[in-house]
Amino acid sequence: MHKGFLKAGHLPTLFASFLYFDLSFMAWVLLGPLGVSICAGAGNSGTVLAALFAPGLAMLFGWQSVVGLAAIPLFLTLLVFTAIAKDSPKTQARKTLADYAAILREADAWWFMFFYSVTFGGFVGLASSLTIYFNDQYGLTPVTAGYCTAAVVFVGSMVRPMGGAVAGRIGGVRALTVLYAVASAAFATIATGLSSIYVVMPVFLIGMLCLGMGNGAVFQLVPQRFSKEIGVMTGLAGMTGGVGGFYLASSLGYSRQFTGGYGLGFLIFAVLAAIALLCLTQVRGRWRATWVERYGAARV
Repeated sequence: MHKGFLKAGHLPTLFASFLYFDLSFMAWVLLGPLGVSICAGAGNSGTVLAALFAPGLAMLFGWQSVVGLAAIPLFLTLLVFTAIAKDSPKTQARKTLADYAAILREADAWWFMFFYSVTFGGFVGLASSLTIYFNDQYGLTPVTAGYCTAAVVFVGSMVRPMGGAVAGRIGGVRALTVLYAVASAAFATIATGLSSIYVVMPVFLIGMLCLGMGNGAVFQLVPQRFSKEIGVMTGLAGMTGGVGGFYLASSLGYSRQFTGGYGLGFLIFAVLAAIALLCLTQVRGRWRATWVERYGAARV
């Protein structure tokens, strides 16, 4: 970490923003870890909190109570954010719908939205689905399935900064090329239906590591191309990341419903990661040839 990182801005606002994002993400994916309880008796890091604690609390108090309990940390975060966060003195003009429309006329915006829908979409889709998958596929209790999910998601959450750092060193395109390839291979392997939780867990860890690092690598590239529109582009990419998560979670559900297993859902996502890899190879030549000259890009 650069020594000047903590002095680069307003540290209390950074901390408050972390809490806000972390707890918001926890609430966003809360129903995933509770899925087994809602149906069977049968965050980044905020996802870890949901997967780690939600199943156990559901066993003690019922899943409905867990949703209500989530309001407590959210309210505390509201108090902290209100007390210590502040706006930058360098105010910028508000973005309008026309600003979003202008960005959407750029082909590179759509590429970034697609690439992020695969990395972040895969991350949040797995975070929302794995508790149910581990319970149904390997017979784990809801609590144990939640712990396994938390471990996998923890890896994906913690390596996101590492992905950005690696991309900054070797280039975002090069980093994503490797990460998409490994992620595709990992999910294709999982699709074969590995025999036990002890065999499948390391593969999930590898796959989630690639997705987490890929999230950081995508946003190493975004500000190089859209430095003046980073706020709008961040919102658009984040939106498609959420859509990707919905797709993966739905594909696993449909696969279970129509085929009796989850293999097809994981295979489809492996193919999607492979398509992202192929698309990246198509655009990287143009990016490397034009970005440095046009946009002042440092490393692509």
